[in-house]
Amino acid sequence: MEAALVSAATGALKPVLAKLGALAGDEYKRFKGVRDDIKSLTRELTAMDAFLLKMSEEEDPDVQDKVWMNEVRELSYDMEDSIDDFMQSVNDGDTKPDGFLEKMKNSLGKLGKMKARRRIGNEIEDLKKQIIEVAERNARYKAREAFSKAKNATVDPRALAIFKHASELVGIDEPKAEVIKLLTQGESTHEQMKLVSIVGSGGMGKTTLANQVYQDLKGEFKCRAFLSVSRNPDMMNIMRTIFCEVSGKDYANTEAGSIQQLISKIADFLADKRYFVVIDDIWDVDTWHVIKLAFPVTSSGSIIITTTRINEVAESCRSTPFSGDIYCIRPLKMVHSRHLFYTRLFNSEENCPSYLKTVSEHILKKCAGLPLAIIAISGLLANIERTEGPWKQVEDSIGRALERNPSVEGMMKILSLSYFELPAHLKSCLLCLSIFPEDSVIKKKVLINRWIAERLIHTESGYSTSYEFGERCFNELINRSLIQPGETDIRGIVKSCRLHDTILDFIISRSIEENFVTLVGVPSLSIGTHNKVRRLSLQASKQKELIVPRGLVLSHVRSLDVFGESVKIPSMDKFRHLRFLDFEHCDQLENHHLENIDKLFQLRYLSLRGVKKVSKLPEQIGRLWCLEILELRGTSVYELPASIVNLKRLVRLLVRGNVTLPCGISKLQELEKLRLVSVYSQSFNFLQEFEQQQSLKVLVLDFEDYNNADRVNAENESKKTIIVASLKNLGNLLSLTVWHGPEFVRESLCPMPLSLQKLKVRGSIIPHVPNWVSSLVNLLDIRLQLAGVEQKDFYILGGLPVLRCLILRIDGREIRNTSLTEEPEVTRVIVCGEVGFPCLRIFNYNSEYAVMNLTFAAGAMPKVDDLRIQFHAAETGSLGTSGDFDLGIENLSSLVKIRCYVWGYGADSSTVEAAKAAIREAANAHPNRPTLDLDW
Repeated sequence: MEAALVSAATGALKPVLAKLGALAGDEYKRFKGVRDDIKSLTRELTAMDAFLLKMSEEEDPDVQDKVWMNEVRELSYDMEDSIDDFMQSVNDGDTKPDGFLEKMKNSLGKLGKMKARRRIGNEIEDLKKQIIEVAERNARYKAREAFSKAKNATVDPRALAIFKHASELVGIDEPKAEVIKLLTQGESTHEQMKLVSIVGSGGMGKTTLANQVYQDLKGEFKCRAFLSVSRNPDMMNIMRTIFCEVSGKDYANTEAGSIQQLISKIADFLADKRYFVVIDDIWDVDTWHVIKLAFPVTSSGSIIITTTRINEVAESCRSTPFSGDIYCIRPLKMVHSRHLFYTRLFNSEENCPSYLKTVSEHILKKCAGLPLAIIAISGLLANIERTEGPWKQVEDSIGRALERNPSVEGMMKILSLSYFELPAHLKSCLLCLSIFPEDSVIKKKVLINRWIAERLIHTESGYSTSYEFGERCFNELINRSLIQPGETDIRGIVKSCRLHDTILDFIISRSIEENFVTLVGVPSLSIGTHNKVRRLSLQASKQKELIVPRGLVLSHVRSLDVFGESVKIPSMDKFRHLRFLDFEHCDQLENHHLENIDKLFQLRYLSLRGVKKVSKLPEQIGRLWCLEILELRGTSVYELPASIVNLKRLVRLLVRGNVTLPCGISKLQELEKLRLVSVYSQSFNFLQEFEQQQSLKVLVLDFEDYNNADRVNAENESKKTIIVASLKNLGNLLSLTVWHGPEFVRESLCPMPLSLQKLKVRGSIIPHVPNWVSSLVNLLDIRLQLAGVEQKDFYILGGLPVLRCLILRIDGREIRNTSLTEEPEVTRVIVCGEVGFPCLRIFNYNSEYAVMNLTFAAGAMPKVDDLRIQFHAAETGSLGTSGDFDLGIENLSSLVKIRCYVWGYGADSSTVEAAKAAIREAANAHPNRPTLDLDW
């Protein structure tokens, strides 16, 4: 019930309906009058919810509908806050951290009291009046004309791109040549069909590029067609258009028939002919799966170009039965951006006044090579006084200027197409990104946790957790080219994202219009007409302290974010309905700012990461009964208050290594992620309770002794024994990371939980792979630091049946420094087919501080497609054979990517060059022609 979705489209209507449903349940049948009002109110709200959802799909609802939609959304938030306040008041003093429904069940006795009964009755009656008033006002002022008004339809700017002459286009020659090469290269060009799918975000010039290639090559084909699909395709008309164009028949003379009949006609007509077809602007895979049936793959020498802004569609286009290439369209280079911008405004760059040159360059940087943005902004500036002041205002508020200026309607239309294509929950997820300042690197985990905390998403079928579904939403926004992927981990998983400035400005304008986000401190941006704030983003500059304006009502804020170093932190008791609170790296935050944090009875996410001046959490934090995530890494908090164990809905607790955790952790039965536990800093009682954490899925342990770093004592040995015993009983553990615990890792930890999927050992060099690792039959990822590697190590690791990612760091320095004997002779380790690794995809081998003694033989690691190796040229060269750098890379049959770093210190240049040459030769000789990233 509590997972009901909040959204930008319907506000909090769904949570309100769920909570009203609970109030109208059998538990409250004694309150007949109240229940009748609740049922009447629920029917009205259900109809409004459905209407709002439908209206949210309209790109341009009329003004009166917009007003009504905003009123209902605002009222829905107020209604939920009112119900939450009521339930909190009747539960005042209750120490049970239950959810809303549980609170209701536990409050039956209190609700039976006449006072409470009258209050809930009055609350519902008042809400009902407000809903009726809003509905009646809309009906009163909504002009429902019986006749239809003619509208001036906006011409799709993508259609206009088709008619541009090549001489008007900038930066088109290079990408056009690249696409033509993909379509025409190869000895058997006229013997097989070719397909290229052009992919990129809206406004990048995909249609223009496809059309220029079409104009260049269409003369070679008698059967040709260029058509746009768009968001809501009429498949019958599309098929009739294709048949009309490729056959040369007049559209009116083509029989409609059924879609199946038209597909058969087109396929039969093209069966023995060469054809060239451009399918522009495909929005979904299903549409392509229908269209492709019309094109026979046996037509030798035929060409198909598709364009899309969705990566998944591009992948589908080039898949079976078609085999082709994906061309990712790139932003304009700065030289071409300048040419386009200055030519449109001044006929040439030389004619630009010197006093406008700097601001022009800043504007171009914001446009980031997006052709449509440059065209739109230059059109806007053409109608503005040519002085620095007004141009600087445009620079500071490009998105808002776009929205206000009718000369750039096409730009907004293209961005709107991407936005309105999104399902309701993805619109809300995207609008959340308007909270972050321009050019921010946005962490994926923080973003997804925000969506969960505000209940913008929840677990759906096919996903075990809300976070997994959040990852799907994040990837979908990347897939649709609405956010740009940032850094990735070794497995290629995206860990952060960025927003193109133009997209950011667009979603800011949407957020302000719908009162989804309120931005304070952003230059040249008005706060908006709503005084009730739902989500607050404070963005301070360094020049002066940012103070929240007095007119804003903060009691309904659901998320609060602070960016910058000079924000005056408001008192926490003003944010009664806060769900998400992010103070990450907020340097001005101090202990006293958290004094009233217990007033935030709905808080689900609290981050103090990197806050140095907070050294103590208030004891009252234990009253945050809804808290699910507490982030304390990088703070000066070294001891948590005992009341933490009252946070029974806590799912993730993230602390620094030397923090002392209180006893009673067994009460946190929902806890799934705990990092970082300093084992030797904890009490025996705490460690003994550990095995009761049956919900724990992610655990990070630190075995560094912060108090007695130079000696091992009996107490620490006992603590290690306890934690080993506890680990064996954590049956749902999926990920274990161990810091500074070589002795711990060497121990026989078998039987470890069979559920374990990730094992990372950091800061802990061990001689060899422990035998107990072979028992981890569900392990997907493993990272180890070894003093050396032998054949038996690879047999242990190769026997893991589902291992996908293996990271080995070989570092024998510590062993060599402490050993009194001579270094052992280094022998070659052969990895062949019989070693195993049936599912391994990524292999990272770092022997910077050891000899590279690894060789791949025939059949080795049959599915590895990503190889990352580092080795020391001098160490490896000391083996003294001519084949030192011949690693047998050609025997990795699935290889598509090689990243190699050759360490050259202590080696002469010829040794380094020999190593590099050997790697290059191996990559070039590999039948897959893998990409090579070689550094030294």
